[in-house]
Amino acid sequence: MKPKNVLGQVSDYDLRLLRIFRTVAECGSFSAAESALGITRSAVSQHMSDLEKRLGMRLCQRGRGGFALTDEGRRVLHAGEILLTAVEDFRGEVNQINQQLRGELNIGIVNNLVTQPQMRITRALKELHDKGEGIRINISMSTPGEIERGLFDGRLHVGAIPHIAPLSGLDYRHLYEERSHLYCSDEHPFFEKEGDLDNETLMTAAAVVPSYRMTAEAIGQHQLLNCSATASDREGIAFLILTGGYIGYLPDHYAANWVGKGQMKALCPQRLYFDSRLAIVTRKGRRPNLLLETFLESLG
Repeated sequence: MKPKNVLGQVSDYDLRLLRIFRTVAECGSFSAAESALGITRSAVSQHMSDLEKRLGMRLCQRGRGGFALTDEGRRVLHAGEILLTAVEDFRGEVNQINQQLRGELNIGIVNNLVTQPQMRITRALKELHDKGEGIRINISMSTPGEIERGLFDGRLHVGAIPHIAPLSGLDYRHLYEERSHLYCSDEHPFFEKEGDLDNETLMTAAAVVPSYRMTAEAIGQHQLLNCSATASDREGIAFLILTGGYIGYLPDHYAANWVGKGQMKALCPQRLYFDSRLAIVTRKGRRPNLLLETFLESLG
C-alpha cells in the first residue's frame, strides 16, 4: 500500500489554499467561486489541485456529475475552519496588544439593507476603512439563520439580522427599525383599485410569504393573505411581486425604487403594515478583537 502524505509545516501559502477551498465549498462550484475570489476558474482549479497534492488526497469531485465534496474533503474543510478561525483569533489578540487595526472582519448581513436610509452600517464600514490599510473587510449576504450559524462556528465576527427570536449564545444589540407594507406591482389587478380592500378581497390574490423566521406581528399580517409561494429573502419576494401575479410585504426603503418608478404601490397602507427591529449580533464569550470592537463603536 502506498503511504499517505505526511503534512509538515503549514505555510502562509497553505492557509491561502485553505481559504480558497473554503470559498469553493461555500459557493458550490469552481465557476461560482471565480467571481467570489476575483480569479479565473482555471486559477481556482490549479489552486485546488495544489492543495490536493499538498495534502495527498482528493477533496472534491468535479465534472459532468456536478461538484461534491469527498468524505476526506468534508473532514479537511472542518479542520480548516478550525485552523483559520484560530489564526484570526491569534491575529486579533496580537492586534489587541499592539492596539493596531489589522486583520480580517467577517460580516454577515441580510439582503437589501443597503437601501436603509439611516446607513449606520455603511458609515461604520467607511470609518473602519479610513483607519488603516491593514484591514480586510469580508461581507457575505445570507439568511438570518445562516448568519447565526456563522457566528456560532466562528466564520463570522458580527451579523446584521432581524431581531425576532434571540438565541441564548448570541448578543443582540438594537440597530434600527424598518416598516414593511403590503405591495403589488403595476401589472396586478389590485394596482388600479382605490380605497381599502377588505380581507375577503385580499384572499383572492396569490401572495408570497418569507420562508425565514418572522415576528408575531408579521405572522399575523400574513395570515390575512392567500400565501401560495415562498421566498428565502426580500429579493425573492420582490421578484414575485414584480411578476404581477403576487402581492407581498417589503420594507418601504427597499420598495421605494419601484414605487418611485410607478411599478409598485402599497395596498391599504393605513392598516396593512408591520415594523421590524434590526440588530447587530455577536457571539457571547467571544475573544477580544480590536477590529470588531472598533466597528461596533462606530455604529454608535
